[in-house]
Amino acid sequence: MTTPASAAPDRATESPTTPGSGCPARAGAAAVPLGGPEFHTDPRKLYRAMRSEHGPVVPVELPGGFPAWLVIGYRELHQVTSDGELFPRDVGLWNQWEHVPEDWPLLPMVGRPMPSIYFTAGAEHRRHAAMVGQALEEVEQFRLRADCEELADRIIDGFCHRGAADLISDFAVPLPVLVLARLVGFPDADGPRIAEVLQELADGGPGAQEAHLRFGEHMRRLLERRRAVPGHDVTSRMLAYDGDFTDEEYVLDLMAVTAAGHLTTADWIGNSLRLTLTDGQFADALARGRHSIAEAMNEVLWEECPTQILAGRWAARDTSLGGRNIRAGDMVLLGLGAANADPHIRQHLPTAAGPSGRRGNSAHLAFSHGEYRCPFPAQEIAETIARTGIEVLLDRLPDLALSVPERELIRRRSAFLRGMTALPVRFTPVRPTGAPS
Repeated sequence: MTTPASAAPDRATESPTTPGSGCPARAGAAAVPLGGPEFHTDPRKLYRAMRSEHGPVVPVELPGGFPAWLVIGYRELHQVTSDGELFPRDVGLWNQWEHVPEDWPLLPMVGRPMPSIYFTAGAEHRRHAAMVGQALEEVEQFRLRADCEELADRIIDGFCHRGAADLISDFAVPLPVLVLARLVGFPDADGPRIAEVLQELADGGPGAQEAHLRFGEHMRRLLERRRAVPGHDVTSRMLAYDGDFTDEEYVLDLMAVTAAGHLTTADWIGNSLRLTLTDGQFADALARGRHSIAEAMNEVLWEECPTQILAGRWAARDTSLGGRNIRAGDMVLLGLGAANADPHIRQHLPTAAGPSGRRGNSAHLAFSHGEYRCPFPAQEIAETIARTGIEVLLDRLPDLALSVPERELIRRRSAFLRGMTALPVRFTPVRPTGAPS
């Protein structure tokens, strides 16, 4: 991918170094507050307005008045993610730390310097990534799919006799966490408790900090059990890896893998099911076999990827990007959803069968890109969970239909994540598997 040409000089500005002073912007163009209904109602329209006003790199303001740069250009985002030295995921570089209060609501998402795969940079990140990557690579895909089928059937058995369900809370949310819990080594009985903790973390409410502590305790107990009695799971393989890691590092990496794989996979399932239930052309293509489940899911990653904005990268030194002067320590947010909608790249995508014309094209940035992208084995695991779950659901309940008008569907109120809060459906009641006829 070639680097973009410099933008017009009038977009080159300097960034502030204190919160509350507004973000950098060209004359007459105010920074964009990173919040509000536009981000979850019609983000495409908002991103078009951003491009028109600011170009591919947008000055934004986080809650609390903290300045950042949101990269919405595909080429510019590719440039940032391809240069891990200039734009490392090193939160310790942030030039705003002295102003950040302990109760800042985005602190769990931005993170603090800690020895984890998601909050380290350079050689230290590569050390963690090698261990985690190897543990995930050794996941047996046949066994993983069998686990997904078993757990999906078990979940569906809980509501299939009712003739109605909420596909988000009843299916899309519990399935990934139950599979991931089994994958890392928890007994099935612990799955619901892990799901409860992760939901509290995702909600980001007053119980999030306490939930984070409980999550860590769950992982510490798992680590002790697997050290005493190894099994065929990710935790045991991490412990067997030839490297010098502390218990804190093991726990933090296990927390990162499980938490990162939970909500994004749940939203991938939910967004895929919404598209199937609301897009007539798409559903027709799917029903006639012209559009497989895997292609449907790839479509979702282009149109409504679960992670819309990813925090973040921090400039290691003064530089320029998309015509902007980026100061050392500035936060750079990855606008994955916006970059996927960049007209400069979309017009060059090959046309093909399917509602969007991107059948089989996986050049999207839904998993980020470069050194700090979602590890490839983790992507494969997420796809297996989502694809298998949807296949089992549609096979068990083939006449799913929305039970409310499409306009009443509500998305999560977040600029960072894109998913449904509910997806109520009706269907012909069926007996649970194994139930007497």
